[in-house]
Amino acid sequence: MAYRAPLTNHHADNSLCPADHKHTSSGKPLHTDCPGRAYTRAVCSCGWEKEEYGKGYVNECRKRHLASHAEEQNAPSAV
Repeated sequence: MAYRAPLTNHHADNSLCPADHKHTSSGKPLHTDCPGRAYTRAVCSCGWEKEEYGKGYVNECRKRHLASHAEEQNAPSAV
């Protein structure tokens, strides 16, 4: 099974921040209609999730989590 854990950005009011809204590295908006990125969330198809202010941190956690699925799939089965 292929697991997926897409990243999504959110405003402070919990609304989704569209992908075309660009931000500085600190989350300040570069798009005129955007209040700014308040947090980033990653939710895996297995149910795992991570939500934090730092987009880079969430992305690192997401990559480690997805790598753990790959390790589980490649582990020899106990027969």
